[in-house]
Formats: sequence, C-alpha cells, structure tokens
Amino acid sequence: MAQLPGSKSAKRIGLLGGSFNPAHRGHLQISQKALERLRLDEVWWLVSPQNPLKAASGMAALKSRVAAAKEIATGAGGDPRIVVTDIERDLGTTYTVDTIKALKARFPAVRFVWLMGADNLIQFPRWRHWRTLFRLVPIAVFPRPTYSRRALSGKAARRFERYRLRGSRAPDLANISPPAWIIVRARPDSISATSLRQEEGR
Repeated sequence: MAQLPGSKSAKRIGLLGGSFNPAHRGHLQISQKALERLRLDEVWWLVSPQNPLKAASGMAALKSRVAAAKEIATGAGGDPRIVVTDIERDLGTTYTVDTIKALKARFPAVRFVWLMGADNLIQFPRWRHWRTLFRLVPIAVFPRPTYSRRALSGKAARRFERYRLRGSRAPDLANISPPAWIIVRARPDSISATSLRQEEGR
C-alpha cells in the first residue's frame, strides 16, 4: 500500500476509484485537472480489488494493476501528487460508500472530494447507497464524450440538481459541506480501459 498522510494532515484530497484495468491517460487527465481546478493537494487512485459492478473474468491481478497504475501516475507526464493505493484491500471494503466512511474515520482532518467521469454519473443509481454517498463527500464530475449530456438528464443528476454548483465554484468544492457537486470544465478524453484491453488483445 502507498504511504498515506497521518490523521492530523489537513489536506484536500481527490479520490478516484476504479478497477484501473488498466490505468490510462484518461485517469491521468482527470487527476491533473482535479489538482488544478479543485486546488487539491493530492489525488489518490483507489485501485479496487474487485469492482462489484464488473465481472472478475478478464481482471488482472491487483498487484499488477497497482504497478501499472504507478507507472502511469508518476512516470513521464505524470505527477508526484498522484498517490496510487490499494487501501480498500486493507480497509476490507468493496463498496464506495463504505470506503468513504472508513477513510473519513481514519483521516478526520482530510477534506475529501470524490472524482468521477460523466459515464459513472449515469450509472450512479446502481451504486450501493448512492444517495448516502452524495451526502458523505463533495463530488466532481468530469466530461466524457457522448456521456455528459445523458449524465445531466439521468436519475442521479435530477435527484440532486439543487445541490449542483457552478463550475466557477470548483476551487471551493473541497471546503463545501455535502451534498455538493459540480461538472468540471475540461476537454474530455475518449480513451477507455475497455478499448485498451481490446487493442492489447489484437
């Protein structure tokens, strides 16, 4: 597991969760934009032992996914403020809502922000206790080609529409009590882990 700050460290931390099967430049782009636009101190990549919404077949070993993610995060074009971790394995959590609760308990001084692409906002109602998750942590949503417009008309966006903030509030998001969410102004990247695996299989 990567070294994480102590509980007294009052940092602003972005959390980007997923299988990272494999990590790619889209993850890196979101993280770099989050550091810049949200004025975060760090972004943690939470490499999931097993995403409950994805099949285990075709999933690379956790150790391999973590190692590959570190190469992308801090290699050429990366950023040392991106921390790759498999902390969910140590926390014993599978669902994001439980991971957030555990992290907030372990690091009470840290101000967390959940980072995700617009494609995940569409399927957010499939996540366990997704309404609770909105109330646990501020959320920053990043554009994805073909997904952004549908995301804004989806169930999650409509349910929490009154808590959506203007994009100009991005620098303040970490300090705002949830529920609070924004769409981050950024050029979308069309790459996906699925397309990368298909290319590797050719």
